[in-house]
Amino acid sequence: MNYIKKMLFTGAIAMSVASCTDDLDLAPKYEITSATVYQDFSNYKSILAKIYAGYALTGQSGPDGSPDVSGFDEGKSNYIRAYWSLQELPTDEAVIAWNDGTLFDLHDMDWSSSNEYIRMIYDRIYFQIALCNEFLRNTTDAKLSENGITGANLEEAKTFRAEVRFLRAMSYWHALDLFGNVPFVTEEDAVGAFFPEQINRSDLFNYVESELLAVEPELVEARQNEYARADKAAAWTVLTKLYLNAEVYTGQNRYTDAVTYSKKVIDAGYSLVPNYQDLFLADNHTARQEVILPVAFDGQNTRTWGGTTFLIHGAVGGSMNPSEFGINSGWAGLRTTKEFIGLFQNTDIDERAMFYTEGQSLEINNISTFTQGYAITKFKNITAAGEAGSDQSGDFPDTDFPMFRLADVYLMYAEAVLRGGAGGDRSTALSYVNLLRERAYGSTAGNISGSQLTLDFILNERGRELYWEGHRRMDLIRFNEFTSGDYTWAWKGGVQEGREVEGFRTLYPLPTSDLSANPNLDQNNGY
Repeated sequence: MNYIKKMLFTGAIAMSVASCTDDLDLAPKYEITSATVYQDFSNYKSILAKIYAGYALTGQSGPDGSPDVSGFDEGKSNYIRAYWSLQELPTDEAVIAWNDGTLFDLHDMDWSSSNEYIRMIYDRIYFQIALCNEFLRNTTDAKLSENGITGANLEEAKTFRAEVRFLRAMSYWHALDLFGNVPFVTEEDAVGAFFPEQINRSDLFNYVESELLAVEPELVEARQNEYARADKAAAWTVLTKLYLNAEVYTGQNRYTDAVTYSKKVIDAGYSLVPNYQDLFLADNHTARQEVILPVAFDGQNTRTWGGTTFLIHGAVGGSMNPSEFGINSGWAGLRTTKEFIGLFQNTDIDERAMFYTEGQSLEINNISTFTQGYAITKFKNITAAGEAGSDQSGDFPDTDFPMFRLADVYLMYAEAVLRGGAGGDRSTALSYVNLLRERAYGSTAGNISGSQLTLDFILNERGRELYWEGHRRMDLIRFNEFTSGDYTWAWKGGVQEGREVEGFRTLYPLPTSDLSANPNLDQNNGY
């Protein structure tokens, strides 16, 4: 906790310490502690920025050096990169050529509790939760009053507090989805060394739901906050995802609630960006009409080897020209499987089918060979006008990562209706799906009929629309296709033709490091 506090406060403000002239009086002129930092409201937004930055950056200097979480390569352990790896690499949407440590275990779906990539996102999640808890511990009504925060500053402080509660709930949702039964700590727990108790998955579901519902009225109205900051629509979107997956998380379906909260987002005034590719370019901050919550990256000020740096560089190799992606070099790593390519009915017309095929084979006989498997050209460090991003070196992109966007919400509404959720209707669901297909095809040529709108179609359409955005594992689990033999893809389960794997792998194991440190934790079944 002392380390975390130091990182938080040094990241938020810079203060100088005067040298002492009295040998018998060695007290510093300024004391940098929670008590002093939170007395000055001008520090609050910097601290909030540090919490948001935890999803994009890995430490106090970018792209690496002074890490917030030690023990890992900083680029690999970036929050978005680590989260993406666990949500995408064990699925049909992505394979990677690099066998760094235990990375291939994600493809093979034979990971263990000592897998460092699992520990990377686990530690990032809990670092974020710790930052949030520290902010919330120091911004209670009593603390704000004690520090003399009044008037407009008091109202803004309460808005900041609501955002931080949202961010903590979102990270706990990631823990809920990936790990299930996890250690649980809030701002109510005293700072110091203790063993957090383990919370079961259903209780954590209830906690995340209650937090999101509690902060909803305190968040800024939808589409009214600063770019890349959370608002009511962000909370509604996480609630929709929570409810859509409730049967997986708790054994009880909440599809009617998923319909209710997806409608709140849809009715908030968002609209689809006319050109699908614009959502994934260097100037995609202009896509605010569709993107509900991005993680912001910037080639000058937000430099990391994770995030969209990883997604863009990692997908370029072979005969591909890096300059066409606005970067200086390709890392020759990420591709996709032929089974995923097969989801597209017409790759020549569907604008979402962004595949590089020249010099690439469809079949993957060897995962380590980048030219086996089609490359993905979805994310680029190029603007809509065709200009490269702001970093002249070509290392670090300006491309933001879309955590949530309207297209996802349209598809969640449709799925919840098809699964029996009340408050919506099939005709509206069909219209939302066809809006996505009209954008993809540039006409109504790809529109489907009511009889074609099935759950299987929704799963495939989610793949076509949302690939490489961190949703696929979650979707396949919900449709019982992640571990089962009903759907296999190249190298699923470590064999070229794919195979069924153990059902317990719908959850990742708690890392051995935390199990060894905390006697209150029990490992997930099967590990």
